[in-house]
Amino acid sequence: RVTGNATTDFGAPDVAPESDTRPVEEAELERFQTLLRAYWRAFDEARSAAAGRELRKGPRGGGRDVESIARHVLGAERGYLARIAWKSKARDDEDLEAALARTRQEVLEALAIACRGELPARGPRGGVIWSPRYFVRRLGWHVLDHLWEIEDRVI
Repeated sequence: RVTGNATTDFGAPDVAPESDTRPVEEAELERFQTLLRAYWRAFDEARSAAAGRELRKGPRGGGRDVESIARHVLGAERGYLARIAWKSKARDDEDLEAALARTRQEVLEALAIACRGELPARGPRGGVIWSPRYFVRRLGWHVLDHLWEIEDRVI
């Protein structure tokens, strides 16, 4: 068990367990990348199934549509990249699908480099950098949370 905080009270895994600091072997990296691809595939399938359909309004999501949810997930993934000391090559002029594809590729690349220990262990101003294991845990949770939001809200 880990002691939570205000974010974990909200339901997000914001505190990494000590076990997340262990090194990641090559086989685990491949498994993590496979998991991330599966999360994204399921998210895209949920988006596709909900295309053109209204989502029920309510407290969870505040009435966002599918594209707004996808843009939120995209923005979060770009933010998560910064949490492992990766400088994203994101461009504001890309359409959503191109931006998702680019960011997902960066996630896989950054994860591999982080697992090899080739990214800084501390931020430029001393900030905490996420471990590769926690990065996968948090990103995976976030994608699934919003996949379920879409599925739960389709009218």
